[in-house]
Amino acid sequence: MGVTAFALKFLLDWLVVTRVFHRSWSLLSYWRPFGAMASITSLSLENRIFAGTMLLIAVPFLWLGLAVTVKRLRDAGQPTWLAGLFFVPLANIIFFLILSALPNAGSADREEGTPWPGPRFLDRVIPLSPAGSALLSIAITAALGLAFTLLGTTVVATYGWGLFVGLPFCLGLFAVLTYSYRGARDYGTCIAVALLPVGMLGGLLFLIAIEGVICILMAAPLALFLAFLGGSLGYVIQSAHWGRRNAAAILSMVVLLTPGFYGIEQLTRPQPGVFKVQSTIEINAPPEKVWQKVVAFAEIPPPKEALFRAGIAYPIRAEIDGHGPGAVRHCIFSTGPFVEPITVWDEPRLLRFSVIANPAPLNELTPYGHIEPRHLHGYFESHQGQFLLTALPGNRTRLEGTTWYSHSMWPETYWHWWSDYIIHRIHLRVLNHIRRVVLADL
Repeated sequence: MGVTAFALKFLLDWLVVTRVFHRSWSLLSYWRPFGAMASITSLSLENRIFAGTMLLIAVPFLWLGLAVTVKRLRDAGQPTWLAGLFFVPLANIIFFLILSALPNAGSADREEGTPWPGPRFLDRVIPLSPAGSALLSIAITAALGLAFTLLGTTVVATYGWGLFVGLPFCLGLFAVLTYSYRGARDYGTCIAVALLPVGMLGGLLFLIAIEGVICILMAAPLALFLAFLGGSLGYVIQSAHWGRRNAAAILSMVVLLTPGFYGIEQLTRPQPGVFKVQSTIEINAPPEKVWQKVVAFAEIPPPKEALFRAGIAYPIRAEIDGHGPGAVRHCIFSTGPFVEPITVWDEPRLLRFSVIANPAPLNELTPYGHIEPRHLHGYFESHQGQFLLTALPGNRTRLEGTTWYSHSMWPETYWHWWSDYIIHRIHLRVLNHIRRVVLADL
């Protein structure tokens, strides 16, 4: 069944990719998710539709694969928590080969492969009451989440799939399996138990000055969704187990899987793509007047936008040393200066510059004065920028600002949606200020 499902999925993927999106697709494409997009410097609307379509196609097959894996583990008398290996790249291929070769256990009265791999001392640890087991599950899961978050951010120093995908999914699964140790639980309570530890983890990261409010809020939608998926899988596993036989059991999925995700990322070291953000306004003045304020501009009034008041870095003023190509522009932000050597000086049409120094992307919103998570340094890099001035009828100018950047945080598509929005807001702060000062001088 598994081979048939994979063949069907490959055929469906191939038809959609080659016939609808007119791209190439092969078995090798599965080794790198969205590998067909790896060389694209920015995600256009078409590419975002492509990514969303491929994810929608994958969801039913993902669920089918998990169901088949769990069923095969039961037939072989193996603990069903091993189904988590389904998500570990490379290791899952070896896992599937071994699983397909294992014989059926054969006896209806055998000690069933349970969702929890022993030991019996947890009979004395897990409370008998549903409320007690729920509270213990939430506390243990939040503590494990904190430990693995510290491992990922301070030791491995990887803000990637293991931290933002593998960890919340495994936490949701782990919490539900812990909660259901003593007996079958209903779906709504399982999901609550899966989501609460992730929320508590965010609070702990804030309280012990590991992260600020902004970064926690940006990561929350992805983390909660994946915890929901993990909790749903945990519910299905425990429901099937207790529906068949009331046997003693235990849990420990996240302890085994999360380091595996970190290890794979350390070995593969995915390379970040380069993204492009463009923002445009029109000004009722000729390009010659606008150019003077583009090259350098006076201080912008303090921001009123909640985004910048919460800590996201925002532009304050721009200064320039020299004239023409080779001059060095300094765009002063609330966290420090961008250093921008001029590469193209085509007055009054195009000002293009490289970026050789980046300040921190934000000041963390925290009650502890100032904290310095690793992702504030080197994980977001602006590479190049430009201002393009286009003359319009009626002595008007279209002013377009563009930034090319990359970030080393995965899933790349999820985080670049955030960064695109933030950069666009930064562009508009500068462009609107230029328009105001140009019109004021007329």
